[in-house]
Amino acid sequence: MDEETARTHLISVVMPVFDGEKFLQLSLPALIKMQERGEIIEVFVVDDGSHDRSARIAADLGARIIRTEGRKGVAAARNLGVEYATGDIIWFVDADVVVHEDAARIISNNFSNPEVTAVFGSYDDSPLEQNFLSQYKNLVHHYYHQQGSRKASTFWAGCGAVRKEPFQDVGGFDAEMYKLPGIEDIELGYRLRAAGYNIRLAPELQGQHLKLWHAWNLLHTDIFQRAIPWSRLILERSMIVNDLNIGVSERWRAALAGILALGLLGAAIRLVPWSLPAGLLLLVPVANWPLFRFFRQRKGSLFAIAATLYHQVYYLYSLGAFAWAWIETTVLKPRMPVKAP
Repeated sequence: MDEETARTHLISVVMPVFDGEKFLQLSLPALIKMQERGEIIEVFVVDDGSHDRSARIAADLGARIIRTEGRKGVAAARNLGVEYATGDIIWFVDADVVVHEDAARIISNNFSNPEVTAVFGSYDDSPLEQNFLSQYKNLVHHYYHQQGSRKASTFWAGCGAVRKEPFQDVGGFDAEMYKLPGIEDIELGYRLRAAGYNIRLAPELQGQHLKLWHAWNLLHTDIFQRAIPWSRLILERSMIVNDLNIGVSERWRAALAGILALGLLGAAIRLVPWSLPAGLLLLVPVANWPLFRFFRQRKGSLFAIAATLYHQVYYLYSLGAFAWAWIETTVLKPRMPVKAP
């Protein structure tokens, strides 16, 4: 056993927060207990200009407080936390995630392999909020992260850890490009991989998600903070990989959802018979059978039907976002005037 494997890793937790007082009272105690057990050495809560009592609550619970002195964005908040952290492993945890009791031990075990630079997990399958969209969104995330390649192509900062030195070597999170939470962790993962570092997906590393999703914040987040910027990133860096929710099979399922939508439109304006979209609709549960079965196992048949149908809507706006990003990249940008240096 080499020296890297033998020694105990020093894990520092960095948790960014903006107006998250209702979450911190649930998410911080688990981390503070890990600190008391000696599994992590410190917990930093980076207050990104909150208007509520987030900083006071975090301090009362035992976390160390860092302030960004104004709203700087989640990427900048995490970078600031890393500057203060003394551990060789930085564990990023979102304020609305309650990590499982064994999370720190799982992280330490993964980093016992000196070739692992970063590791991340997933939400568990028991979100706090019980409305349909919160259950759907959480379970979809859990499903993809449980099925994803263990040799990951990207990174997730909701519950993910990285060695401090490589993180700093690649420049940390891009705080200029990503002011809002979205794909700043995905972009970091791409840079880590491009630099030759290894990222591991550990499905056993889990946390409960506390966020309430409803129609507006789900659509706005999925389209404008994830699908469109992620599509831009894929096109600009040619980073289409066969993993997670952009794998080859997912692209075929998205194509089926697009054809189904066109079939419904065509039938509505009497260009095609209704039998065409009806037949395509019957293919949906077949094409999405692994996800449908997962939904049914967790929440029953009625939920599985509703969630699988809604997932076709997700495919549609993801297709639309990718199409818009392609137009931006290939049509609009080449026509934009170049500014003189």
